[in-house]
Amino acid sequence: MKQDQWRRRSEVPLIIAAVLYLAAYSIQVTGDPGPAAARFLEGVVWGVWGLFLLDYLVNLALAPARGRWFLRHLHELVILLLPMLRPLRLLRLIPLLRVLNRSGGDALRGHIVLYVVSAMTVLGYAGALAVLDVEQDAPGATIVTLPDALWWALTTVTSVGYGDYYPVTGPGRLIAAGLMIGGIGVLSAVTAAFASWLVENVAAAQAAEGRTAESDTQVQDQLKSVSLQIDTLTRQLTHGSHQGRPGPE
Repeated sequence: MKQDQWRRRSEVPLIIAAVLYLAAYSIQVTGDPGPAAARFLEGVVWGVWGLFLLDYLVNLALAPARGRWFLRHLHELVILLLPMLRPLRLLRLIPLLRVLNRSGGDALRGHIVLYVVSAMTVLGYAGALAVLDVEQDAPGATIVTLPDALWWALTTVTSVGYGDYYPVTGPGRLIAAGLMIGGIGVLSAVTAAFASWLVENVAAAQAAEGRTAESDTQVQDQLKSVSLQIDTLTRQLTHGSHQGRPGPE
């Protein structure tokens, strides 16, 4: 399908664009760039936003069922159109997680560790930047530095929520809600993957036990057959030796 071809071809450029966006947005939020640097960073941010908008429009145009695709991807349209949700476009880095997941090999431990660490890092850092951007200058804000934002993001994405740092603005609370849902989604995906792995291994073990039991039965049958053949040969040899022995004169 043309849409699948577009996705395969655009995946790497969008990952690179998302990394550039992450770097530019991080400097904007945490640094103090000069006027020229600020204009350049703003150009990078809006340029990446334009690429994401183009990707959305092309996918919509190439979708076999445009109405269904539009409804199933409303969240992407919301992220593109609402400026306060703009940092959530960093979730375009998620395709990178699939590459890391594949490189982790077939071991369950490698899959889960890579997925959890990568996804939590992306979600946590993006959420920290987003909430710091809208909170640091707000009256009565508790999240005013990047370390504060990172600690808040860690406790939020893991659903711990100590309450020592919390957003006081509407956009900050909206970002917090998205981070909570994202963290629950990641943990749920890991739980589902672990459960699926357990089911597959239990089924494989049961199948192996069945094959082993069947193999043991076949071996026992073969041993019985060989034993019967040996008994038959023994009787034949014994009978033949009795027939060939000379009788008394």
